Amino acid sequence: MNLLASGGSGGWEIIILYVVVIGAFMYFAAIRPQKKEQKRVNAMLSTMEVGDVVVTTSGFYGVLIDITEDDVIVEFGSNRNCRIPMKKSAIAEVEKSNE
Repeated sequence: MNLLASGGSGGWEIIILYVVVIGAFMYFAAIRPQKKEQKRVNAMLSTMEVGDVVVTTSGFYGVLIDITEDDVIVEFGSNRNCRIPMKKSAIAEVEKSNE
């Protein structure tokens, strides 16, 4: 009887070990890279300056005209009247101006 009683508790230890291993794998496979990417995007957005060329998440290229706390105004094309306000989160890439 002692053999059966001690063998039953080993099953729970294996299950807990599997849960810990799967949790660690999920952290290193999904959560950690996402946090790294978010840090990179925040650094990119914090270094934006007026005159920089940006690519929006929609794929449009434009030039930054004005930057506020949460929004930017982007000028598209050669038409000086095409200025569109948008959220900073809509900026996918920033290319520094060479002035």
